Amino acid sequence: MISGLIAGSLRLATGALARWHGCGPELRQRIYFANHTSNLDGPLLWASLPPLLRQKTRMVAAHDYWSVGKLRPWLAQQVFRAVLIERKRPTADCNPLDVMLEAMGEDHSLIIFPEGGRQTSPDPQPFKAGLYHLARRRPEVELVPVLMENLNRILPKGEILPAPLLGSLVFGAPIRLEAGETKPDFLERARQSVICLRENCR
Repeated sequence: MISGLIAGSLRLATGALARWHGCGPELRQRIYFANHTSNLDGPLLWASLPPLLRQKTRMVAAHDYWSVGKLRPWLAQQVFRAVLIERKRPTADCNPLDVMLEAMGEDHSLIIFPEGGRQTSPDPQPFKAGLYHLARRRPEVELVPVLMENLNRILPKGEILPAPLLGSLVFGAPIRLEAGETKPDFLERARQSVICLRENCR
């Protein structure tokens, strides 16, 4: 019940409209990958999924941000069931890829932001290698591109309360790592699959 209330509050506060192009909100194991401009991105993408999908979807998030204070850790653990990744000092004993694969198990989906941090440019910056390694290790899992627009204006960096503007999310057609495809080629193709969704935002 709490998760549903928070999801509804996030959608109401942002006025975000989710649209599905090339796939539907189906209960299957996926990795949703999106551009990243705001701390609202992960929670709002999670909130935009139907209830059954939310129960099986975990956002990957920065440990240094979501472990501060009392509210953020509670939301991360009790509501979003976030997979917290150490960005600044990963170790061989705590490989982010292994953490994500373990969190997925056999039936959980992930929300990830392959740029590795928030950006201000209209188009996503080059993707880091994590998405490629996930695709290689779990080839049966669908990779769904998501374009998120206006979130950086709703909650700019350094702000706490969202501004009354409208955001949007567009879910695209799933992609997969092709046989023989190199890491740079795959990561650029994945990035372009997000950029191309802008046509569906108009």
